[in-house]
Amino acid sequence: MTDRDHVNGARLSGNGRGRRDGVAEGPPIPEQATVLRLPRPDRGPAGEPDGAREPDEAGDPESHGASRGTGTGAEPATAAQRGESGEHSRSGEPRRSQGASIVRFPGAATTEERWAHSGQDGRTDAVPEVLPESLAEAVAFLANRLTGEYTVDEFGFDADLTEQVIAPALRVLYDKWFRVDVRGAEHLPERGGALLVANHSGTLPLDAAMTALAVHDNHPGDRFLRILGADLVFQIPVLGSLARKTGQTLACSSDAERLLGRGEFVGVFPEGFKGVGKHFSARYKLQRFGRGGFASAAIRAGVPIVPCAIVGAEEIYPKLGDIKPLARLLGLPYFPVTPFFPLLGPLGAIPLPTKWTIEFGEPIEVDGCASDGDPMEAFTLTDQVREAIQQMLYTRLERRRGVFGG
Repeated sequence: MTDRDHVNGARLSGNGRGRRDGVAEGPPIPEQATVLRLPRPDRGPAGEPDGAREPDEAGDPESHGASRGTGTGAEPATAAQRGESGEHSRSGEPRRSQGASIVRFPGAATTEERWAHSGQDGRTDAVPEVLPESLAEAVAFLANRLTGEYTVDEFGFDADLTEQVIAPALRVLYDKWFRVDVRGAEHLPERGGALLVANHSGTLPLDAAMTALAVHDNHPGDRFLRILGADLVFQIPVLGSLARKTGQTLACSSDAERLLGRGEFVGVFPEGFKGVGKHFSARYKLQRFGRGGFASAAIRAGVPIVPCAIVGAEEIYPKLGDIKPLARLLGLPYFPVTPFFPLLGPLGAIPLPTKWTIEFGEPIEVDGCASDGDPMEAFTLTDQVREAIQQMLYTRLERRRGVFGG
């Protein structure tokens, strides 16, 4: 038996009929298979005209063996006799000769089957029609950076950079490390100017960044908190520029009143370095609130004050001591000593994963205060805000289950 006999599926005999001479039955033919079409000879067996037998569409070996033969004992038809059987149509499928038989081999699906699993434009379902939203936003952000098509306000605030780069990085600490729980978000003003006043702690001022993110992520309008920072923050080369870009500005009355007059939501930490750098034994005990400058600014701008209590920040760097000579050498208000710093070096700068709670209290209105700058009214309002925050801290600490479990 020659290879050509195998291709045709039967040995050719003198009487023109195909016989099954020891041709083994093949395996079942799968549904999806590559199609090889062979031409039907001009005359069928025993002088039957073309088309007398239907081509075996299912690829049955028995039908193939009975239907292939020249009827004259000659060799099978050549490529020239097959005509267009070796050419391909525009769809990529071989051209079908008149009355050609079909032999299916395991392999790829036909063009029609491939198009059945693709869209109208020929793309498969595995290829997305558009980029993911996060990737599209990242591409747009980079394009705007390269072309300079982004805005920065007069204070240096870059809302696009804060939204796309800074906030996602802070959310790792916010969600995974500190697991911040926010209470009283309904007290955040929907619009218009307002002044948020919070306690300050933690040796390093991470509470300011977490509070700003809590306001943005829990406000229905995604408002940004414009924090008033100390002069030292803006004197540090990299940190100062980053603080400006995230919306912070100097803690002075003029800047505060300008922001409030524009309808911004401003944040202030009146304890300053006295609060953030206090000894661990004095945790959650509010320090002096300065000279009441924030209260005077709120009175003159006629905006409400939102008290805010932060629980959990006191324990991230338990301050046990202060190396004052080194602090003076470096120009810092203090050089902290904690259980892990500077003993463990850079590893000691990793904050402890305490459970945080940030609570926003009911706004305190200033409508009844005179706007002529009466210092006594400012002092009274300052004490009222300080007392409200201290009571919120005590209440939250009583409900606290643990430092690390909340």
